[in-house]
Amino acid sequence: MIEFSRFELANGLRVVVHEDSSTPMIAVNILYNVGARDESPDKTGFAHLFEHLMFGGSANIPNFDEPIQLAGGENNAFTNNDITNFYNVLPSENIETAFWLESDRMLSLNFSKESLEVQRKVVLEEFKETCLNQPYGDAWHHIADMAYKVHPYRWPTIGKIPKHVEDATLADVKDFFYKYYRPNNAILVVSGNTTTAEVKALAEKWFGAIPKGAVIIKNIPQEPKQKQLEKRTKHAKVPIDALYLAFHIPGRLEADYYATDLLSDVLSNGASARLYRRLLKEKRLFNHIDAYITGNIDPGLLIIEGKPAEGVSMEEAKAAIWTELEELKQDLIPEKELVKYKNKVESTLVFSEISILNKAINLAFFELLGDIDLINREKSLYQEVTIKDIQRLAKTILVKENCSELHYIAERETEVV
Repeated sequence: MIEFSRFELANGLRVVVHEDSSTPMIAVNILYNVGARDESPDKTGFAHLFEHLMFGGSANIPNFDEPIQLAGGENNAFTNNDITNFYNVLPSENIETAFWLESDRMLSLNFSKESLEVQRKVVLEEFKETCLNQPYGDAWHHIADMAYKVHPYRWPTIGKIPKHVEDATLADVKDFFYKYYRPNNAILVVSGNTTTAEVKALAEKWFGAIPKGAVIIKNIPQEPKQKQLEKRTKHAKVPIDALYLAFHIPGRLEADYYATDLLSDVLSNGASARLYRRLLKEKRLFNHIDAYITGNIDPGLLIIEGKPAEGVSMEEAKAAIWTELEELKQDLIPEKELVKYKNKVESTLVFSEISILNKAINLAFFELLGDIDLINREKSLYQEVTIKDIQRLAKTILVKENCSELHYIAERETEVV
């Protein structure tokens, strides 16, 4: 049970406090309600670019790492399809350093051509390293493009193509910042050795005077139901062939989300999971096989990915997966098996609550979802999933007309005689 208090500043900044006197540390986390899904199709990668730009200095702080390190702490950030999140962990007596850092860059980021060029190069280099030069690195570009036709999940967080970041102007950057990086589009969570009274005073002191931005009305198009199998084959310089199957699943706030998560565990979570045990360990058709969900706020994907063993054709490997999926639809899984996966999920959730940083990040996310109390109800929602729920979802989700199929075919080097 995570206890917390909430309040809101006049400028719309939502603040959540979790008091924990058992630790000498404090986590200060700020979530901005902007991710890749908020970008324009012709200007993708901006949310990720901004994650980097926010470390490029502000009016009073040319270097963000130095002050936090001098205060005995560390900071970092991440971006995904739905959010951008910045966090700081430091000794609680230096809590005000984190408030100073985060408020200064929210108020007055350093907009300069120099900063933009530096961070642009960093992002473009990351694009090259992770997507263009890494085996299977562009898999998500293909999967998202096949699975989504209208929803902005159709491009990955890093962007659709490098050119969008290459062409970003200082005016583009300023427009994006003043639209999304405003207090009324942010959630501040403080977790650790503090009190709500202390956080209220610090929040008013450092964030209270920052002007609110315009109210953002999100008109994100709903992805229509997929009606036919999407297929794509890519011949590439990869070590071995690879297969990806992507299925549309419920969004984060839908009732069937928890059963879908457990369905992915039944397929491939641990050595006794079905795909791993039967196709890798017993039949030795794969060198690697996995299944997982994306966990997006809007309807996401369940991904099955596998690398066939040497001598196993792509068609044989794919047929073996579909055979397992069909069996799962026909035969009820044993109660003991489902209980095992429920217990695994519960232990993961409990473990995630040990860290003050994880608690801060999770509280911010659930506050964004509009139901912060859900953080304490999730364990029971997983426990309520039934065997019939798993089978019902297998029958409706794991079907070919709901699938996007990507094949990587390894290019064979021509032997020189």
